[in-house]
Amino acid sequence: MDFQAGILQDGSPMESLEKQLICPICLEMFSKPVVILPCQHNLCRKCANDVFQAANPYWQSRGSLISGGRFRCPSCRHEVLLDRHGVYGLQRNLLVENIIDIYKQECSSRPLKKGEHPMCKEHEDERINIYCVTCEVPTCSMCKVFGAHKDCEVAPLESVFQGQKTELNNCISMLVAGNDRIQTIISQLEDSCQSTEENSEAAKRELCARFDALAALLEEKKAELLQRISQEQADKTAFIQSLICQYKEQLEKSSRLVETAIQAAEETGGAAFLMNAKQLIKTIVEASKGGHLGKIEQGYESMDSFSVSLDHLTEAVHALDFDLAEEDEEYFDGEEEEVGE
Repeated sequence: MDFQAGILQDGSPMESLEKQLICPICLEMFSKPVVILPCQHNLCRKCANDVFQAANPYWQSRGSLISGGRFRCPSCRHEVLLDRHGVYGLQRNLLVENIIDIYKQECSSRPLKKGEHPMCKEHEDERINIYCVTCEVPTCSMCKVFGAHKDCEVAPLESVFQGQKTELNNCISMLVAGNDRIQTIISQLEDSCQSTEENSEAAKRELCARFDALAALLEEKKAELLQRISQEQADKTAFIQSLICQYKEQLEKSSRLVETAIQAAEETGGAAFLMNAKQLIKTIVEASKGGHLGKIEQGYESMDSFSVSLDHLTEAVHALDFDLAEEDEEYFDGEEEEVGE
């Protein structure tokens, strides 16, 4: 607690000191005992207990062996973790308590100045010492007897002051507890957001792996089918090439036979012609009948038998979608209701 900074900022050192000794919950000077939080901020033990009870409404019903709860410092929002002793497990700040004692002794020894107590505007010499319940304003005794509040209902200022202060303290405790619950929800939502991102990345990786495996399977099947087509192509072309070679050999023989026949036909001598003509004619007749060479059937070169229908696979790919289970839908709806609450 920086007392010197407060003393330099204000004119009166005692006023600066008093501001440093104000509890952020009850807005009054710390009441004994004063507890010090792990974040080094101070609270009245009663105020700390009120905040703790508001943030942990079921703590009193717990067994003594169960650990305590938690709440947030009203000054810096630091989370304070308590053991099974609760607020009574926090350390007392004896230094602050001693400073409060010294401050009270100093204040009691100072004479009361006229300007230190609010005075009535209508009766300048009268102190405001009562509270008009009807008009809901503080006033003085003269206003009640002779002034504007003579027909109103009044009450002692101190009793109304204590009641209003208690109500304000309760409101502050409610706000602090509400802020703590909101902070808890925010933390849960942030954790959910991070988990959603992590789960989404994992789902993306799994989806990519499945599609990559499917693509690899399709590539493998495509290579297998292409190999079968290539093998069929090789077998058919090899057979056709062998037929071409056979027919070429036959054509070459036939061409040589034609040349021989032409030469024989040009022979002028009858005896020489007749010596070879009969055998030559026989050879030509046999050659003209054609050899027993192989042939290909009609449509032999067609590859229609290797046609593949992928319509069912195309439909299956178009029908691919995520499986949204009913449990996931119920969980999602329940999570929305919890956040709304």
